[in-house]
Amino acid sequence: MPYFDHSATTPIHPEVLNIITDVSKNIYGNPSSVYASGRKAKAIIEEARKNIAIAIDASPSDIIFTGGGSEANNIVLWDLIHREKKHVVTSAIEHPAILTVLKKLEPMGITYTVLPVNPQGRIDPEQLNKSIQSDTGLISIMMANNEVGTIQPINELIEIAQNHEIPFHSDTVQTLGKIPLSVREFSADYMSFSAHKFYGPKGVGFLYKKEGSPLNPLIIGGGQERKLRAGTENVPGIAGMGKAVLLASQNQSQHMKHLEALETSFIALLNRECPIAIINGSPTHHLPGVISVSFPGNKSDILLAKLDRIGMEVSSGSACGSGSVKPSPVLEAMGIPESQNISTLRFSFGRDNTQEDVTALVMALNQFTNE
Repeated sequence: MPYFDHSATTPIHPEVLNIITDVSKNIYGNPSSVYASGRKAKAIIEEARKNIAIAIDASPSDIIFTGGGSEANNIVLWDLIHREKKHVVTSAIEHPAILTVLKKLEPMGITYTVLPVNPQGRIDPEQLNKSIQSDTGLISIMMANNEVGTIQPINELIEIAQNHEIPFHSDTVQTLGKIPLSVREFSADYMSFSAHKFYGPKGVGFLYKKEGSPLNPLIIGGGQERKLRAGTENVPGIAGMGKAVLLASQNQSQHMKHLEALETSFIALLNRECPIAIINGSPTHHLPGVISVSFPGNKSDILLAKLDRIGMEVSSGSACGSGSVKPSPVLEAMGIPESQNISTLRFSFGRDNTQEDVTALVMALNQFTNE
């Protein structure tokens, strides 16, 4: 079955699955225990932490294991209730794990400014500069958008934050393995990651925290993760994530070229076979292999259903429910008209997709948009 929704989740890599299975069967000790089986479990965790740190140019002590990207985002945002400065600057195209959390924090005194984006989904750094207040305690802007693939001018944004001595957080869930990623180059204070976006297991992720950046725990209990995330660690999941990061790092250049080739072929065929198609986002600043396409006159839920019936899996830029299609907030923020918004699909390619898959997909789209 051709799968074109890798931005939603990726199929687990066979080598990752082997590690998870092996650890689940053989490494049963509690990592906090001092006897042999516990020490083995602890060693597995620290090996994964080391591999992750190497992959993003961090120190192992900078890595905090979490239950996924959403939890990593929540840890950073909920920390604001402990701070004197409680204003946040974010963007209109953030994941709900940012925008919904900020709304939840409003009764606790947290305020926030939502920056607009241009029609390509990018933030104007000057807008960020103007939005900073005397009580701004955090800037949280995703590196790359999950829906249209647009990459932000992240270095410029971080530089502005540093000039004002404001901590900077970035939801980087979509980036690892797709583009070069070094915390020394980007120099954010906090970065969130999720294993299932780079061929690892679901339900495990990590938060990068720069040394010296303030942080209080969201989950309180035992002293795990340097007292920043309580709870017995998911040893098999962490082991699998460590392997997935290692593979993503080793194969990054090849993977990028593969995605770029698929994208180039897809767009060329689409322009030829489906001239009504409109590609959204930035043509120059975007993740390889992530393409948002509108098909005017064709509702996304109907196209999804038709593709699903022939075994092709993609996602919609809009939310479908109760028989109606709701416009995507991301596309709305980019100024895309509602009629185009609700006719949008997202295609995100992966390591197992082939040129033959891409050709079959475009031929199907040509058929369904002309029925």
